[in-house]
Amino acid sequence: MNDKRFLSTPNGAWSAQQSAELYGIERWGNDYFGLSEKGFVTAKTLNTQVPLMDIVQGMTERDLQMPVLLRIENILDAQIYRLNTAFSNAIEKLGYKAPYRGVYPIKVNQQAQVVEEIADFGARFKHGLEVGSKPEMIAALSTLTEPGSLIICNGYKDQEFVELGLQAIKLGFECYFVIETPAELPIIIERSKELNIEPLIGVRVKMTSKVSGHWNSTSGDRSVFGLSTSQLIQLVDRLKEADMLQCLQLLHCHLGSQIPNIREIRGGVVEACRYYADLCAEGAALTHIDFGGGLAVDYTGARSNDAQSRNYTLEEYCEDIVETLKSTLDEYELTHPTIVTESGRATVAYSSILLFNILDVTKFEPIELPKVGADEHQLLQDMREVLISLQEEKVQECYNDAHFYRDEIRELFKRGQVDLRTRSAAENLFLEILQQINTTLDTMKRMPVDLEGLKESLADIYYGNFSLFQSLPDIWAIDQLFPIMPIHRLDEEPKRNAIIADITCDCDGKIDKFIGEHEPSNTLPLHEMKDNEEYYLGVFLVGAYQETLGDLHNLFGDTNVVSVRINDDSSFDFVKEIHGDTIADVLSYVEYQPKEMALRYRNTAERAVKEGRITARERQEMLKTYNASMLGYTYYERDE
Repeated sequence: MNDKRFLSTPNGAWSAQQSAELYGIERWGNDYFGLSEKGFVTAKTLNTQVPLMDIVQGMTERDLQMPVLLRIENILDAQIYRLNTAFSNAIEKLGYKAPYRGVYPIKVNQQAQVVEEIADFGARFKHGLEVGSKPEMIAALSTLTEPGSLIICNGYKDQEFVELGLQAIKLGFECYFVIETPAELPIIIERSKELNIEPLIGVRVKMTSKVSGHWNSTSGDRSVFGLSTSQLIQLVDRLKEADMLQCLQLLHCHLGSQIPNIREIRGGVVEACRYYADLCAEGAALTHIDFGGGLAVDYTGARSNDAQSRNYTLEEYCEDIVETLKSTLDEYELTHPTIVTESGRATVAYSSILLFNILDVTKFEPIELPKVGADEHQLLQDMREVLISLQEEKVQECYNDAHFYRDEIRELFKRGQVDLRTRSAAENLFLEILQQINTTLDTMKRMPVDLEGLKESLADIYYGNFSLFQSLPDIWAIDQLFPIMPIHRLDEEPKRNAIIADITCDCDGKIDKFIGEHEPSNTLPLHEMKDNEEYYLGVFLVGAYQETLGDLHNLFGDTNVVSVRINDDSSFDFVKEIHGDTIADVLSYVEYQPKEMALRYRNTAERAVKEGRITARERQEMLKTYNASMLGYTYYERDE
């Protein structure tokens, strides 16, 4: 089977457009990323584009070493604009009689710079925030400033949480308590009466409509969210008893997360409308319907109903919700409610890119072929014969023989019957045979079954300066695919097959599944490393959840973070730069006391001076190195 990714063009020519097709940037880039003719990945705005390498150069000049999480504010703003505009257009087109109000779920990316930018730019659309905890509520109340700003309170709410929300209403915020469990309602009733503030109440219903995708457990009867129909009736009756049914103004029906199939979204909207109509019939004063999250990100660019893609556009998503809602509720002659969605992933995913440099490469090819010796072991001679006789029709036989002779040499080495140099010669010959077989496979119409995994087994290992567990935890946890590619040299043909390993001491710290043209690939095409030249890769679409879920594996901390804004003249501003965790920082996170540690190390060094193992001057150098390291970056740092 031919690997079309590595077929050279005539005369060895290679263009940036071929790289664009190879890495699929035009499929998953959503018009935010492209390639210049000179082979650089660019961040695109409506009026211009800027090579990411120019931004990297700016980082270098500011002493911001790799890895770096790059946030592009323009992309974040653009996604908010696109979402609100698409709903507004759908509402106008279909004659819907109520507005759209988007809210951003803080849990998706809790970083202050992200939430503040969403609140600031989103203010023109009255774009609000969704909170699921008291800390998130505190953040929302300090971030939103305009009266009438929408706050959706999900999650489990204690008395203090409720009081914060009631006070927010008093301040002019449109703050809804979404009832998740029956136990929450008595608290809301009691505190609202005590404070004499009428609450805005929503209720989350447990949807029976099932959706596909990785998070389908959030839908259906076994969903951990929402009230059953029986609990819903009890809530209505309890509100009637308290003379507060008029406070029930929002229906919440979370359809799911990262929903790839538009038909499932339409089905969920129809079911939600039935709940809405019957609650209105019960006397509830409903004015809002909240469909939660679900708007998917097409990570792979496949435009399919695969779990990591979606088979619909943003415009189709909005129109299907509006059309289904309007046609269904019109049957009941009900006033159209305000539409609310909680798009988090789709809002922030595109705006963040993890950038890192490659530190080293391991290649599975011979270092050098051994010269023929007069007393060469017979098994080595046999391996040379395999290499000489290698032909397409004998590829399986040669593969089998190579393994047999290599394994025999290894056994003899274990028993002390051959030396290390003989074993090394066998390993080099073995790799040369496999490389020749691998080349032969490219011309074969049918690949032997035993050899289907050969290309992967011979793939290079590129060692990246990052921690998978800190910056890309979803790759490890749920096999998430993110677009990964070099950000430069894309006018050159990438001739190496590779997987990527991080710098943690963990066998799971690797990426060996990548986005392919039609299906996932086990390797990524990369360029040959050049001496004394950095090689940079970017992991795209990482703005959702990755910062929030990252951990301290091997005590690798938060990376450096840079936020930029691209100007219409192709310049860009470093809006914010945050230096990543120091070693002292991460040690303190796991209950070490850096000052005490430094004192104990000083005492150890001083004892060594007294015992004559080191001089006082050596002690000073050791302390200097130790203290400087404490204040240094947790990742690999290049010497200046």
